[in-house]
Amino acid sequence: MPTHRPAHRPAHRPTHRPTQAELEAAAGRRVPDVLGPGLRVLFCGINPGLWSGATGHHFARPGNRFWPALAGAGFTDGQLDPAEEERLLAAGLGITNLVDRATAAADELRPAELVAGAAALEAKIATYRPAWVAVLGIGAYRTGFGRKRAVVGRQPERLAGAGLWVLPNPSGLNAHYQLDGLVAAFAELRGATT
Repeated sequence: MPTHRPAHRPAHRPTHRPTQAELEAAAGRRVPDVLGPGLRVLFCGINPGLWSGATGHHFARPGNRFWPALAGAGFTDGQLDPAEEERLLAAGLGITNLVDRATAAADELRPAELVAGAAALEAKIATYRPAWVAVLGIGAYRTGFGRKRAVVGRQPERLAGAGLWVLPNPSGLNAHYQLDGLVAAFAELRGATT
């Protein structure tokens, strides 16, 4: 069964800023899923970055726009710190990744890892039964799921019974989308899932 965090709310402590040595040591680390049964939306990142590997929290790098986009789209009442990710469960939201190992950049992943990650995601969905799955990154989705012509937005197929959506990668390195564009894409998903 996939690793998941308990569904309780920990005391809030802001995500610490890792040192260069901590970042270097984070390569290859896993970040536990924020996952529980019957979620409204399971967000699926490509893989953890080194900041996430070093801190143990998803989308932890300060330039990542996942948390601001989530709040801007109305999924959360305000912007959460990555250290508050457990609070997502109470809102019916969760986080996992296609590939578990932390890297400095997603382009370090091999296509075979993304394909294996897609199969592992399908198994998680079959176990936990979220209503929707949102993959964050069109390139990773195309490679992992063999959908070369897929576009951002709702996908025509379902995945292990869950509705399937592709969102832009919220990494600060994704210059194709500014925050307002990310918020709009996340808001479209929220409108379809409420």
